[in-house]
Amino acid sequence: MSILAEERKRVIIEQLRLEGQVKVPELSLRCAVSEETVRRDLVLLEREGTVKRVYGGAVLVKPTNQEPPYLLRQKEKAEEKARIGKAAAALIESGDTIVIDVGTTTLELAKAIAGCERLTVLTNSIAVAYYLMQSLNERRFSGKIIVIGGELNPEQQSLSGVSGEQAMKQFRVDKAFISIGGISIKRGISDYDLGEAGMSRLMVETAAQTIVLADDSKLNKEAFIEIVPLRRVHTIVSNVPAPKEWLPLMKSHYLHWIEAK
Repeated sequence: MSILAEERKRVIIEQLRLEGQVKVPELSLRCAVSEETVRRDLVLLEREGTVKRVYGGAVLVKPTNQEPPYLLRQKEKAEEKARIGKAAAALIESGDTIVIDVGTTTLELAKAIAGCERLTVLTNSIAVAYYLMQSLNERRFSGKIIVIGGELNPEQQSLSGVSGEQAMKQFRVDKAFISIGGISIKRGISDYDLGEAGMSRLMVETAAQTIVLADDSKLNKEAFIEIVPLRRVHTIVSNVPAPKEWLPLMKSHYLHWIEAK
């Protein structure tokens, strides 16, 4: 069954945000329409200033500073994120007080928490809170969950803003597990959303240890808003080994890198 014009435009834009480019044959198959129909859609989007047509498809006119919606990001690198989440969960010990940031990789961390006792978890992620509630009900771990409130962002399933930040300032935690939009030697860790970046920054400030979860698509990438420099990070958990050019900095900052295999 073919997809209507407005829905096709949404599909095209979402794929551009995820991959940076689209191909006419792939869109034709995905939308169940002819390649000529896809080309006409791209012509209309180009007139609107959204895309630039190139041979065989189209690219974004300029890079976007907006992060793809949460549900879309869950599909990206799902296997890698699951490995990262499991490796990060192994760093949690019974009796810990931890805070878990908003993100699809931190959601995999939440799913992997098991076997811990007297655990206290703070989070501003609706999805993380939901899975942790299920785990408590299933007795996968024992402890309590504290949801940091604020303004709801339905697209990213997050809570942020002034009220949430004021609440976060009251706490001190052992470990902060932070999700990011990008990480680089120059700018440290960064993200796309102003409110979420502010909350992540507070999480780092309240934590004895900061653990960043980053798949390889985030490495050597700079997102819109800087959270903290790398010297404030203690551990990076990724699906790949540390880039060679990072090794001197890691040594000088005592930065630990865990490759989730």
